[in-house]
Amino acid sequence: MSGSPSGSGEGPAALSGLTSLSARAIAAGVRSGELSAAAVLEEHLARVERWEQQVHAFNLVTADAARARAAQVDAAVAAGEDPGLLAGVPVALKDLLCTRGVPTTCSSRILAGWCPPYDATVVKKMAAAGAIVIGKANMDEFAMGSSTEHSATGPTHNPHDLSRVPGGSSGGSAAAVAAGFSALALGSDTGGSIRQPAALCGVVGVKPTYGLVSRYGLVAFASSLDQIGPFARSVADAALALDVISGHDERDSTSLPGEHPSVASRLGRGAEDLRVGVIAELASAEGMAPDVSAAVTDAAEALAATGAKVEEVSVPSVRYGLSAYYMIAPAEASSNLARYDGVRYGLRRDGNDITEMYMSTRAAGFGPEVKRRIMLGTYALSAGYYDAYYGKAQKVRTLMIRDFDLAYSSFDVLLSPTSPTTAFPLGAKTADPLAMYLSDVCTIPSNLAGHPAVSIPFGAGEDGLPVGVQVLAPALGEPVMLQVAEALEAVAPRGEAR
Repeated sequence: MSGSPSGSGEGPAALSGLTSLSARAIAAGVRSGELSAAAVLEEHLARVERWEQQVHAFNLVTADAARARAAQVDAAVAAGEDPGLLAGVPVALKDLLCTRGVPTTCSSRILAGWCPPYDATVVKKMAAAGAIVIGKANMDEFAMGSSTEHSATGPTHNPHDLSRVPGGSSGGSAAAVAAGFSALALGSDTGGSIRQPAALCGVVGVKPTYGLVSRYGLVAFASSLDQIGPFARSVADAALALDVISGHDERDSTSLPGEHPSVASRLGRGAEDLRVGVIAELASAEGMAPDVSAAVTDAAEALAATGAKVEEVSVPSVRYGLSAYYMIAPAEASSNLARYDGVRYGLRRDGNDITEMYMSTRAAGFGPEVKRRIMLGTYALSAGYYDAYYGKAQKVRTLMIRDFDLAYSSFDVLLSPTSPTTAFPLGAKTADPLAMYLSDVCTIPSNLAGHPAVSIPFGAGEDGLPVGVQVLAPALGEPVMLQVAEALEAVAPRGEAR
């Protein structure tokens, strides 16, 4: 499969017509009657028809259901009703968000053909806001990966260069937005799985505060880390989507109670007089490419030029984030994935007894990366090793929260790279798991702390591919975080290579 260079004016990343409109513009047009939801949908489906075979952003395209939903939205508008804030906006859903009667596979053979009997809370909220689900997006199996190559349905390709990865694990969601298949997408972020593919695909990706968005109906990877968030082509669109899906849910015991301010409430205010700290340890993290490091420097200088107060800050414990994460997340995964045994869900392989059936089913159903992490997590939790590995990792997590709290006592937001490199070639890191894991070195700390973070496109690297810069904030700091992100977006280079 040939690549298509970024900025060439050709290929799936070159948008035009209704597919180039923002989610806000589509919703405003549909709500006013100037646009029809059906026309918007058909143009997006035409792009899917043109490019999906090369990109493979989806495990399933739900065209018929989407057309029926678009007709409902248009009928509501014709009747004088308001379909909602996302009226007629095409949305892609990562294939671990439960959709009633529609296959939800987590890109795994073990869940092939499984149809949930209910919708995830975020899916219900999107529907209530008038959004139109266009398909279930490809992903690394059970969200375990950084390239969307660990999928039973095959890899997703980066719309900016089809020979490169889109990042992961939510690579299909990021690619769908970058390719104009959908104006918005939802993904999940356990260690960077929204922000890292957003950076590699040149779109905006938000990981919210842990508990701000309900996890009910999200197929779990690591329950203390997982969080659902949006992809968009602008900060304002991402803020709109996040406002739609956030809020307390009594069906999720980790959902934050009470009312929370609109995350879009501070957009348009700029970054003047805000305090921005550039995280020293992440700016020089292992494997950091010079062009990515230069982008963060440029972003810091651009914010300073708008009136922000920018200084370097040390958050010492983030250097241990990768090690702590790869104890905690696999340990939780080994527990969560024990339910896939051939009895209750999807695939089943027969055996002479129940133990053999379990073993045969799991051997056939899980891919190599999932097996690797299950074994790593089971080992970390086993007798004699719990305190040395899992327990110590949790202590590092506590230390990291304290270090972030100290940093936020002096700064409103923090700044860092999102990914150490631009999109790497397909197959470049699949044989070296440790090299793949380093892709998340800058994103993992926010998950361990439970804090929000957003990746914003900020120009291009030496190879002409997108570079992402990350803005981090304390818990429930989304309004100020997105205020700074929007200010950064306004001064970002438009795809120029460094």
